[in-house]
Amino acid sequence: MKRIGLLTISLLFFIQLITAQTPEQLKAWLPEAEGWAISEQVEVFDSDNLFDRINGAAPLYIENNFREMTSLEYKKGDDYITVQAYRHASPEDAFGMYAAERSSDLKFHPVGGEAQGGNESFFFFAGNMYVKMQANSQEDLTNTLLQIGKGLAGKIDPNASYPEILKHFPEENKVSYSESYITSSYIGHDFLKSVYVVKYNNNKQPFQLFVVDGKTTEGAKGILQDYFTFISQKIAFSEGELLIEDKYNGNIPVVWKGQYIVGVFNENGEDVENGSHWLKELLRNL
Repeated sequence: MKRIGLLTISLLFFIQLITAQTPEQLKAWLPEAEGWAISEQVEVFDSDNLFDRINGAAPLYIENNFREMTSLEYKKGDDYITVQAYRHASPEDAFGMYAAERSSDLKFHPVGGEAQGGNESFFFFAGNMYVKMQANSQEDLTNTLLQIGKGLAGKIDPNASYPEILKHFPEENKVSYSESYITSSYIGHDFLKSVYVVKYNNNKQPFQLFVVDGKTTEGAKGILQDYFTFISQKIAFSEGELLIEDKYNGNIPVVWKGQYIVGVFNENGEDVENGSHWLKELLRNL
């Protein structure tokens, strides 16, 4: 009975986490900031009118399974801080959108699963939310944005982190802050969906390690069948090591294991030095 009770509590917490991010709840979660007032105005956008607010950027959000954006605001005289909270279908999608807009020019902060920015802008992901804050002020608002970000992220998901699969990628030669999640069309193929990617640099040769999550063994097999059909390669195969002879991206060594397809890829189409070593390292961790 105790086990069932704990499972029930966990389930209720999870349901609360994914249902409590209504515009009203998000507004209630905004922390106070000294000298700033939280505006009563709340704007909500969905996939039908997101273009009205962010123009040409909307398709990328929708591709990352965007569901709803709530726009909130802090005010101090003529100055303001806009908080745009984008709700996605899953934490992976929210992380993927954050990673797609990550910039090496901004400072990183331990807020939510990861954050970056300062002074005029601040971005983070937590749970299935990707949050962007922009300010128009002559003063340095780094501390204020950090305070707001920490407070809001803690309410959305106090245990926010990278997707679990990304934690198993090898650390050796990893390019810092290069982790990403691709919802579709990885390396130009629309059948390569739900792909976890990390960039590496080995002996000055850049490459990517990736994991395609087929959700099930049959799902992974179906992805490989689509791939082999597209490149006119013999389809008869079984789990284990495979070589995909992609005329657009070069030879791509992969290993199919259950629901996962693990691969190594060089953007220039070159063979990756010690490619099998990197595949084995990643597979050992999964």
